[in-house]
Amino acid sequence: MVNLTTNYLGMKLRSPLVASAGPLCKDIDHIRRMEDAGLSAIVLHSLFEEQIEVESEDLDRSLELGSDSYAESLTFLPEMGAYNIGPDAYLNHIRKAKEAVKVPVIASLNGTSMGGWIRYARMMEDAGADGLELNVYDLPTNPDTPGAAIEAGYIDLIKHIVKSVHIPVAVKIGPFFSSIPNIVRRLDDAGAKGVVMFNRFYQPDFDLQTLEVIPDLLLSNSSELLLRLHWTAICYGKIHADMAITGGVHSAFDVLKSMMAGARVAMMTSVMLRRGIAFVGEIEKELVAWMEENEYESIQQMQGSMSYQSVSNTSAYERGNYMRVLSSYSLRSRVV
Repeated sequence: MVNLTTNYLGMKLRSPLVASAGPLCKDIDHIRRMEDAGLSAIVLHSLFEEQIEVESEDLDRSLELGSDSYAESLTFLPEMGAYNIGPDAYLNHIRKAKEAVKVPVIASLNGTSMGGWIRYARMMEDAGADGLELNVYDLPTNPDTPGAAIEAGYIDLIKHIVKSVHIPVAVKIGPFFSSIPNIVRRLDDAGAKGVVMFNRFYQPDFDLQTLEVIPDLLLSNSSELLLRLHWTAICYGKIHADMAITGGVHSAFDVLKSMMAGARVAMMTSVMLRRGIAFVGEIEKELVAWMEENEYESIQQMQGSMSYQSVSNTSAYERGNYMRVLSSYSLRSRVV
């Protein structure tokens, strides 16, 4: 019998299939269906730093207005339903999710600064979250801000969060650092128990008719997995923290590749939005079938088997692969 169990953030999971933070996780019924389909852990949708700040600022403003006018104005709180659920509702959602399923529930915070992160990290722990994923989504636009300052901000934030809670903390990062292995190792040294590769850089489009910037959210596809495999394979064996891959996981083959690169878990959302939550069960069946056919006894047996750990000079190896890729393309039509 194939053993699918894996360890992530100090938790033993029945399989490497995990729900990534996304809109499906806002609904308790969907979360129940995810567990039934075979997902071994749920990362809830994110609570945004801006929501925490808006709640605090608007509450202060409302109280100040109330002191100079009418008592009724104390009920004038911000309407956030169209944006996302507010902080208190998010905490309640954690409690409901924990009551609804037996698999681990991981809360998610999205932001860039200290703000109310430490306070709400503790409150998420108190609400029953089994772990915390920090999605540090910071897009520097000021040319006077050096990259070293951005990285130092990441590390400082993680150190403070890790010290403030007892539950394991994972950090979800983007692929735009000048040295991903270095920042991953520094996050590991700062106390992160997991590193999630990578958050997706959502890029708005231009409307040429209205001359407006418009949102353009596209679901991921399997081609996006390659970037995650590349850096996970490079970092495997160089840190103590567990690595997770998210973005581009759509099939059993994607899960297998993620494991062989060195990830502990493969996170997914887009495939469930496209194919339905129940499709996760099909992925697990194909995963087991492939492992049986290729005589793998466990997931742990394959983890890191195709990583760079056994390569002495990874830079030379990368240059060689780079040249092989360029020379592998053959023109299929006559170039005029």
